[in-house]
Amino acid sequence: MPEPVSLQASGSILGLMVPIREPAVAGSFSPSDPDELRTAVQDLLDAARIVPGPPPCALVAPHAGYVYSGAVAASAYAQLLPHRGRYRRVALLGPAHRVPVSGLALPGVELFRTPLGLVPVGKAAFDQLGRSTVTVNPAAHRREHCLEVQLPFLQVVLGAFKIVPLLVGVTEPATVAAAIQRLWRDEGTLVVVSTDLSHYLDYETAERRDGGTRAAVEALDPGGFSHVDACGSEALKGLLLAARNEGMEAVTLDLRNSGDTAGDRHRVVGYGAYALN
Repeated sequence: MPEPVSLQASGSILGLMVPIREPAVAGSFSPSDPDELRTAVQDLLDAARIVPGPPPCALVAPHAGYVYSGAVAASAYAQLLPHRGRYRRVALLGPAHRVPVSGLALPGVELFRTPLGLVPVGKAAFDQLGRSTVTVNPAAHRREHCLEVQLPFLQVVLGAFKIVPLLVGVTEPATVAAAIQRLWRDEGTLVVVSTDLSHYLDYETAERRDGGTRAAVEALDPGGFSHVDACGSEALKGLLLAARNEGMEAVTLDLRNSGDTAGDRHRVVGYGAYALN
């Protein structure tokens, strides 16, 4: 796989030079060929079950390589298909795996590129969330995969949309919840929290641990799990608190681990898909 292009690479869009966040994991986590990627995502969506119900206000989806967690992620994104015309903006929240982050961090770019094309970053989010809540941290976004792997699913399902790409570091659930609730004021905004569940446990132990996290999510209980149960725990805790504040419900769509998909059962990673409305 070629070395990823710098986060601060600029591209010419309508004659203007703008900062673009280039793909970091295309070709490893997901196919780099556009046709192959689109086909892979569409096949995963076609195999997923659509649960009747109102349009989701938020989704929770995993962020491993597609061979491991793609089917579980598709279980979340398939729920958008009957409502695809509703969403104009997607707020993506997930953990920073490579660079420490305090609070919530934007990438400081105007576009994200995937093999399927460019996705614009919503410019109003910084002012909407408040400069005391959100910082700009290009280094944290440069090679982070947790948001990038969600984009091809959104591109296939929604077509045109803007994103608010937020990495969530050390912060209080109430801070994240307040940011999410402000974003929800725009009725065309979907929130997606990117997180995997337990890591590197044996299959049976992982099932028990992830079952406990599932119960906490369904109960909208931010105190029911910790960072050892979900790598995106800060974002997930904030989402559950926001959903509780808004009187929402959470529905489990899928719960598996890498031992069910493409790995052995000695050291597995858990994956869950949830919809909130």
